Amino acid sequence: MAMAIGTLAPPMGAAAGSARAAERSRVWRKLARNPAAIGGCLILLVVVGAAIFAPYVAPHEPTRQSLIRRFTPPVWTAGGKATYVLGTDQVGRDILSRMIHGARVSLMVGVAAVLVSLTVGVTLGLMSGFLQGRVDTVIMTVVDVTLSFPQLLLALAFVAALGPSLLTIIVVLGLTGWERYTRVVRAEVLALREKDFVEAARAIGASSTRTLLRHLLPNTFSSIIVMSTLQVAQAILQEAALSFLGVGTGSAYPTWGQMIALGRDFVTVAWWLPTFPGLAILLTVLAINLVGDRLRDALDPRVG
Repeated sequence: MAMAIGTLAPPMGAAAGSARAAERSRVWRKLARNPAAIGGCLILLVVVGAAIFAPYVAPHEPTRQSLIRRFTPPVWTAGGKATYVLGTDQVGRDILSRMIHGARVSLMVGVAAVLVSLTVGVTLGLMSGFLQGRVDTVIMTVVDVTLSFPQLLLALAFVAALGPSLLTIIVVLGLTGWERYTRVVRAEVLALREKDFVEAARAIGASSTRTLLRHLLPNTFSSIIVMSTLQVAQAILQEAALSFLGVGTGSAYPTWGQMIALGRDFVTVAWWLPTFPGLAILLTVLAINLVGDRLRDALDPRVG
């Protein structure tokens, strides 16, 4: 009888794997039933697809100029041409092609900057919450001091000192956005470090590094994923603001913020110059926020 019971009892690892699979299934079902999340995902698919396949999707070279076709209006207005769907700018460059290539820069900066922030912030948050004592005091003091500076002003100062470039923008935005990760991860680790499973890991002789990486870090993934999603939108807005001010990635790459800045002086005669890049920023950030908010609700088991 004991052998039969032992045979029928599922292994602990199998039970844990089944629970994780059930949780993932629950999250995906909640997302699939949410129209806002589906709409946001569709917009993101279009933007990401256009960015990845920009050389094949863009109808023209984004830097090709022609004063003959300058200020060509969008195709649905009087004087528009089918070959320039969204019109051309003050030197005859195709707006649609520049927007498609600009999506590459915005998404690259957003994702790469968040990866830098995530790496720094999560590492310091784990150390601060787990080690406590002087380490916690020093790290949280640095966090408080850093948060006292306006993030955009700090980014402006760094870019002005280092010079505008794509790498500079990624590093600057990444190193001015890690504080939120540190605070959130620290709070979660403080709540988790006294749990029974952490005490059990210590009892069997697990090292501090193993306890952090195998038991504490995975339990913070939900908060990290949601925060990273929303931080990508924030980084895209900050990159657009820096490009608008003329201290972004430089003139080597077309960016949405740069297009708005170049078109603002011609808004009365060519309204489409700043309008379409502005709409691209609006829709992209809105889509990311929709997905991030709904993902937060789906990952929270207390929300039905």
